Amino acid sequence: MPSMVNTSFILDMQQKLYRWSTSEETKIFSDLFNLVCDRRTLAEAWARLSRNRGSRTPGTDGMTRRRVEEQAGGVERFLDEVHQELRSETYRPEPVRQRLIPKAGKLGQYRPLGIPTLRDRLVQMALKFVLEPIFEADFYPNSYGFRRGRNTHDALASVQKQLCPTRYGPSPAAYVIEGDIKGCFDAIDPHLLMEAVKRRVRDRKVLLLIRAFLKAGIMIEGALRHPATGTPQGGVLSPLLANIFLHRLDERYGRWTPRPREKSGNAKARRAYDRQRHRPTFYMVRYADDFVLLVVGTRRQADEERDALAKFLLEEMRLELSAEKTLITRPEDGFDFLGYRVVRAPSLRRGVAVGKLRIPKDKLKALRREIKKRTDRSSLWLSPKQLFRNLNPLITGWRTYFQFATYACQEFDKLDHWLWWRIDRWLRKKYRRTAKRVRRAKFRAGNTPALRRRWMDRAVVLKRFTDGGTRRYRNRGGKIPNGWNKEDLDGPAWHASPSFWPGYRATMYIR
Repeated sequence: MPSMVNTSFILDMQQKLYRWSTSEETKIFSDLFNLVCDRRTLAEAWARLSRNRGSRTPGTDGMTRRRVEEQAGGVERFLDEVHQELRSETYRPEPVRQRLIPKAGKLGQYRPLGIPTLRDRLVQMALKFVLEPIFEADFYPNSYGFRRGRNTHDALASVQKQLCPTRYGPSPAAYVIEGDIKGCFDAIDPHLLMEAVKRRVRDRKVLLLIRAFLKAGIMIEGALRHPATGTPQGGVLSPLLANIFLHRLDERYGRWTPRPREKSGNAKARRAYDRQRHRPTFYMVRYADDFVLLVVGTRRQADEERDALAKFLLEEMRLELSAEKTLITRPEDGFDFLGYRVVRAPSLRRGVAVGKLRIPKDKLKALRREIKKRTDRSSLWLSPKQLFRNLNPLITGWRTYFQFATYACQEFDKLDHWLWWRIDRWLRKKYRRTAKRVRRAKFRAGNTPALRRRWMDRAVVLKRFTDGGTRRYRNRGGKIPNGWNKEDLDGPAWHASPSFWPGYRATMYIR
């Protein structure tokens, strides 16, 4: 039961840090290093990393989870060595190995991905355990990227709500500014980032650790480089540091968006107060470096705000707003956000204008292109069973993400029809000498009308996009459970919030 013991220790520590940070807005934490290098913290960090597929990917030192487990002394020796290096202040991060990952739907464009060593990932995870609850108390509710309990659908639901009518009338949002920051992660200024961290943390050893990770360097094709700016994408700690840095962007629009530690009604009252006096209001929804700004005002005021925002980012945060990609559109024309097409259009039942989430046509084309690639002539050597296993994760992932779109059931039905004929064509090419009647009888799941449109080979069934149906994602507001909220702390830690803890235990990999 050591895993559960470690998890209980981590959870209790994080709850206390979160409560202290929430109760005192200006509290400074100056004794955190002992928590970072605690043996229980390192053990839980290893438990998280070892169950991640990334633990099989080596860094610049060539170490993987398997190699650590197979060496003399195994994991215990590995953790003891890291513990001693941290205690003696001799620990030094290794350079990050960089890989270029193709951007989805953008041919010829790549995203740099940093792969730290397993030892560095372990220390970063321990740092994240300690720092995350402290800064989580300061983050704005309209920020959704890389935060516990939050996802892209929460951000989309928040935007959709702002475009829907209220009891006072239709949505006043007239324009939308689609924000695009050039190379945000690579352009983060380390000095400004450390100043943002020092607002809460003054532990010298912790600050030295963070600064060491920022200065570790990047290994590109055998050459070591030390960029002056940026946090390597792929590190365990990088998303948290990025949120800490971009917190200033949320503060800029804090008058019109809910602030930490306050009721959402206060922000509504401030927006209503400004609208009554014919002042423009701005509501930001941010997911990491992707954000949209809903504008209640004229086109001129939207243009002025875009210019003011670009100036603010450049002067205050040393970031550059892309002039060609930062667009100002009307909600009726639609805009892209987090893979969805968001548009304000009349509802079918009442005819009033509401916010709708739709599947972009380019996403549908990209999906069909990917399925065609996996079912072309080069895949004929596969058995139908292997082909179905290759396609099922793609179908499941795509369906899970886009199941909340308006008219998703219609699009899924079209995709299922197209996929059925695509697989039928693939089987016809693979088994040319087999009659159609025999071929279909062999690979169809059954003879009932529902099963006739399902392909199966040796108990492996090809999944359908319509499996599980579609539904609307309900907006959860700003009070989203994260495991440390006050409402989740009523009673013993392992018994509070029954709707939350089952999922939380699953993420913690408690057996």
